[in-house]
Amino acid sequence: MTVPATAPGPRPGVLADGTNAWGRRYLMCPPTHFGVLYEINPWMHTEVTVDRDRAQAQWEGLVATLRAAGAEVVVVDHDPSVPDMVFTANAGIVNGDQFVPSHFRFPERQPETDIFSDWFARQGFTVDRLPTELDHEGAGDALPFGGLLLSGYRFRSDLPATTALSRLTGVAVRAVELVDPRLYHIDITFCPLDERRAICAPAGWDRYGRKVVDALVPEPLWLEDDEALTFCANSVVIGRTVVMPTTPARVGRQLEAWGFDVVTCEVGEFLKAGGGVRCLTLSLDVDLRR
Repeated sequence: MTVPATAPGPRPGVLADGTNAWGRRYLMCPPTHFGVLYEINPWMHTEVTVDRDRAQAQWEGLVATLRAAGAEVVVVDHDPSVPDMVFTANAGIVNGDQFVPSHFRFPERQPETDIFSDWFARQGFTVDRLPTELDHEGAGDALPFGGLLLSGYRFRSDLPATTALSRLTGVAVRAVELVDPRLYHIDITFCPLDERRAICAPAGWDRYGRKVVDALVPEPLWLEDDEALTFCANSVVIGRTVVMPTTPARVGRQLEAWGFDVVTCEVGEFLKAGGGVRCLTLSLDVDLRR
């Protein structure tokens, strides 16, 4: 008797149709107190003025775009003491009902750890903290792909934090060294699209990191250096919709050839602080255990 082969199920983190199982519910923070008030990355210049009204309109436009694509948006109030709180991707790592808050390297952002920890605790999450001596900036420096977390380190996160993050979440964490200070977070260099594809900016990684990503991603969309610096990898994916802060022509054509709907959403006021579409969102529906 021949036993029929069992069709393999989807890889962890993806649905049966191959799209990401996460990315349909986001935490966002309105830019009530946003401004470039200090310099902690090469994009920030305190002499540059943020147009608050324009920033608010751009933020509302992003919220409307995400909702139109089928996502839910949850809003947290902006604490006036932390202007960069709008970049909720840096709040921490969500893993089902677990939240691992970030430990920020720069003092200007360190108050966000308690603010976000308290918010997630009130929503019923279990808050598990990294060792206090380790820095790691949450989903800004760790994104799921292929059943593991790809985590960047050097500029804002420590390499030993990847081991601690793996222990807390129970999933493998693959570390990639970031080498270009302009591409200071992994989410400026890497965007998971579906179970096989991701936008990848090799200019941001050392040689070993490029090999790690090449082995991990079956069909990468490799960015040219000038494309990477437009922050097009700092995008949000909702099913087959890719919401981008900028869309280089070649990148847009490839995404459409792969069957994605591409939406460009203007966030220029936030790019003044080195943050794009992904930086302004934290996926609340990530579950690394399934």
